[in-house]
Amino acid sequence: MALELSEQYRSELLDRVMPFWLERSVDQTYGGYFTCLNRDGSVFDTDKFVWLQGREVWMFSMLYNRVEQRPEWLDAARNGAEFLKRYGHDGNLDFYFSLTREGKPLVHPFNIFSNTFACMAFAQFAVASGSDEYAALARATFDRILARLDNPKGRWEKTVAGTRPLKGFSLPMILCNLSLEIEPIILDKSLLDKTIEDCLHEVMDVFYRPELGCMLENVAPDGSAVDCFEGRKINPGHDLEALWFIMDLGVRLGRKELIRKCTDISLQVIERGWDKEFGGIFYFMDCKGAPMQELEYDQKLWWVHFEAAVCMLKGYQLTGDERCLEWFRKLHDYLWTRFRDPDYPEWYGYLNRRGEVLLPLKGGKWKGCFHVPRGLYHIWQIAEKL
Repeated sequence: MALELSEQYRSELLDRVMPFWLERSVDQTYGGYFTCLNRDGSVFDTDKFVWLQGREVWMFSMLYNRVEQRPEWLDAARNGAEFLKRYGHDGNLDFYFSLTREGKPLVHPFNIFSNTFACMAFAQFAVASGSDEYAALARATFDRILARLDNPKGRWEKTVAGTRPLKGFSLPMILCNLSLEIEPIILDKSLLDKTIEDCLHEVMDVFYRPELGCMLENVAPDGSAVDCFEGRKINPGHDLEALWFIMDLGVRLGRKELIRKCTDISLQVIERGWDKEFGGIFYFMDCKGAPMQELEYDQKLWWVHFEAAVCMLKGYQLTGDERCLEWFRKLHDYLWTRFRDPDYPEWYGYLNRRGEVLLPLKGGKWKGCFHVPRGLYHIWQIAEKL
């Protein structure tokens, strides 16, 4: 069973998904990547979103580093890394949200996640290329992220200061993973250790609410819950993604109790988030069951289900908990019957609540070369070990 599963995910990754991005996404004229791709891979918009540029550099670099040193992967990674280095930031290593095809800035660096994915990209490409320049760039970008932690949006913050201050779960969650990503090239190990412990504290002691069995997306600066739309919001996919990040940290730190706690929480999260009527995991939920402000709250998204599948299989691998395996089987069936396109490479991203294809695109403003191939890679690797 595990060998068949391993081969299924390996083949899908290497024979269908990555060739799709290699052939359809790389902009050979201006550098960087097209991500707005129709079902058949044709380009429907040429704007370049910095999150997705960084993620694709990371993906090609990671596969080059961990799977096989294919020259075409390194060339594709270099194409994006050079574009990101040259056009992606404002000169102060604050990375724009979006650019024109040629690299002219469209949207200011209001979103710190552009920085985090650029940092991941530079760190992984530094290992792939052996470039000291990119290693230094990754370290400098990481320093800039840490400098912005207390005020991530800076002068682009749109809420009125002091009225209802909130801090978000997404940033400490991302840093849990980013810390492991940059470890091979970081020089100050004490800074890395402190960042890891700070993020673990934020996720597990501040945003995780034992009475809910999940994380809140936003809390007050002192960690208290806030009864408003943003304060009641739950994102099961974020929770499950964060939990497998922290399982990896638990392995690195040798903390079995942390892995066990993450596994227990993940089982609570998926039980709450699973749509009992139509199947699949809700995008957003309200912790009190109130109506959602996000009209897309009941859509079924590709990344949510891939991250959930990785989390469940990893939980089973590390603890042997059979409940995780049962959930993985359910997620595996849902992914392969609902999101996979049998006629064209790459997977659908957006389903309605009933699990029907809502948008036939294979990439866009938010979906790029990341969650599908990363999920396929991790499940392949875990299944191979099992």
